[in-house]
Amino acid sequence: MTSRKLLASLFVSILFVSTAAAQGKLAEEADDAFKKGFYFNAIELYKKAYTVEKKASTKAELIFKVGEAYKALGDAQQAAVWYEKANKAQYTDPITYLYIGDMLKQEGKYADAIAAYNRFKEKKPGDVRADASIAECQQAQAWKDSPTRYSVDPEVLLNTQQYDFTPAFADKKNEMVVFTSTRPGSTGTETDQIIGESFSDLFTSSRDRLGKWSEPTKLPISINTDGNEGAPIFNSKRTMMYFTRCPMEKKKVYGCDIWVSKKVGNNYAEPVKLALRPDKNDTITIGHPALDKDETMLVFASDMKWPGHKGGKDLYMVKLNKDGMPTGAPVNLGEVNTPKDEMFPFIRHDGSLYFSSTGRPGMGGMDIFHAEKSGETWTAIENLKSPINSSSDDFGIVFEDEEERGFFTSNRPGGKGQDDIWRFYLPDLVFGLQGTAYDKATGQPLPGTKISVVGTNGSNFSAITDDNGGFTFIENGKDRYIKENTTYSILAEKEGYLVVKDQVTTVNLQESTTFVKEYFLQPAAKGGVVNLPSVIYEVDKFDLLDASKDSLELAYQTLVDNPTLVVELRSHTDARPTRRYKGGNMELSQLRAQSCVNYLIQRGIDPARLVPVGRGAEEPVITMDVIKKMATKEEQEAAHQRNRRTDFKVLGYDYVPKAN
Repeated sequence: MTSRKLLASLFVSILFVSTAAAQGKLAEEADDAFKKGFYFNAIELYKKAYTVEKKASTKAELIFKVGEAYKALGDAQQAAVWYEKANKAQYTDPITYLYIGDMLKQEGKYADAIAAYNRFKEKKPGDVRADASIAECQQAQAWKDSPTRYSVDPEVLLNTQQYDFTPAFADKKNEMVVFTSTRPGSTGTETDQIIGESFSDLFTSSRDRLGKWSEPTKLPISINTDGNEGAPIFNSKRTMMYFTRCPMEKKKVYGCDIWVSKKVGNNYAEPVKLALRPDKNDTITIGHPALDKDETMLVFASDMKWPGHKGGKDLYMVKLNKDGMPTGAPVNLGEVNTPKDEMFPFIRHDGSLYFSSTGRPGMGGMDIFHAEKSGETWTAIENLKSPINSSSDDFGIVFEDEEERGFFTSNRPGGKGQDDIWRFYLPDLVFGLQGTAYDKATGQPLPGTKISVVGTNGSNFSAITDDNGGFTFIENGKDRYIKENTTYSILAEKEGYLVVKDQVTTVNLQESTTFVKEYFLQPAAKGGVVNLPSVIYEVDKFDLLDASKDSLELAYQTLVDNPTLVVELRSHTDARPTRRYKGGNMELSQLRAQSCVNYLIQRGIDPARLVPVGRGAEEPVITMDVIKKMATKEEQEAAHQRNRRTDFKVLGYDYVPKAN
């Protein structure tokens, strides 16, 4: 069952677009059936009227009206077929092209829909509806291509080939549901003139420990009547059920009301109608109840023209007294509503509102939206996107208490019948950390490296790399090492090497991720030398330039990360003599080494860990003999620059950090 059929069945909507009056008795009967919301009957009558009509323009109009009736029922495929037939029959209004695009969009054929909207633009340039619809198709395709994390599947054991929809949890353990269905065995024997099938009843089912649902059974005759019942909701104690009831009488249109029944065990008391309807108005529709957590407020849908009515069906709220009955006048939800239809509200434990709408940018049919509670109303309205929403009709969402799982209704492909009940849940994000440790000097894997991890959630774990230098933190028994919304500090260490520190975070990540890391550990055994980035000085000067300070940050961080390390900080010059210092390059290099030590002391490093040593030109990287043979002055100058360097020699790992 499409949601349009559902809405027509539970909540009659007058969607007829007025055109020139069709001629003949059959056409008049068809128009009357359409206006009453009896779309199934209207289709058959329009088709019969077409067969006896002789005027070409009237025949085209009847074809168009068949398309309109199929659209009202939510049969997008047939509606598109009949709109195309209307075009071939020379129907004069180009609105058919817009509607064809709408129907193709509901089938998920976004590229074809865009082509139809472009044809409409050619027929009616300047009509903004086409551009807006094209943008919606493009957005819908993007949502479909990049779905959210939710997982959805049809609840097979609750569904039939008929219409099954809008379940509600009926017990505190959430192991029993009550839902709407038109399956065989309905209370009434008549056929619903709106959808051409049985009237809907409320059915119940419970699931066992393995999650298997029992054969659904119909609620008692105190609840189900010859008309339509549906869209139930229970209070938190599961002692009261609110639901929608629409009475039935042949060829007459009645509105719908919200009823409430007290539940004791599995028995339901005779329901009472909520006093929401104005006097002497039988055709107003009121239904789709939703309760807030405190059960002091009821939200519902109605086409009643209360103050603030936007058009179509709006959502309203009314206060409830301690007995769960309405008190005071209903209030329009304002920003939530549009000129089209807003229906099937659900209020979650945090006060946020979920509802379905045909008046907001969506994926095709009716989409489910979420709104944040803000004072006495709701704002920040957003589409739930794919896969909760689809190009088909999606509505009637209900959450299982505070869990990120529950049910909703959809007529998307993959179901069992018409409208079907679908389950959804938000899978846990799965994270992992793995990697390899290497010797930075040789590039070879480094077995025996200790990888320690500390999380902001209080977790603390470690591992030793294997023969290939590898480590893995994935599954920890039935648990996981790496959790959601946590930042982890990582330390890679091995005797004779400088430690490597790192950090990963899962905070705000929306996709499962395995972090893959490579850690290159610098050999630094006692007596070993570690090179630093170039520390640049002006010619014959030892003052640190700003760029030199940046270079020394590596030395600073190395000392911080290795808190027991003691080093000899060594400065080198090139082989060209200096004229400024009596001690020559040796004196200059000593001053430069001291300037590096002074900077590190200013940054907070204990002087006891630092020994400045000037090496002058004694240990060139490139000898003067090699430099003199270089072809260009630029190459020679670059070689001299490599010789002008600062490094440190490891003296030991015996410094004892001072207590803070």
